[in-house]
Amino acid sequence: MIKRCQPTAAPTLGLTQLELQLLDRPVPDRSAPAQPRTFSEYIVKIARLGGYLVRARDPAPGNIVMWRGLGRLTDIAIGYSLRAEKCG
Repeated sequence: MIKRCQPTAAPTLGLTQLELQLLDRPVPDRSAPAQPRTFSEYIVKIARLGGYLVRARDPAPGNIVMWRGLGRLTDIAIGYSLRAEKCG
């Protein structure tokens, strides 16, 4: 809904700084942005984690794809947080 109402919203509106950094790693941009990224661009990155292919004629990502992407992002964030802790 935010993407529809405010397509140029700041990405920190719905994502933490850690999530933004992690999204920039496994889902590279197709082109280098000349200006700061928007929330809409990160929504597409989350959808790509969930299996969205971003083809020209594809409709907007649906709920299931977004849930898959958010689940995968959460797993990545937990794994990254565990990496910083010492085991044993």
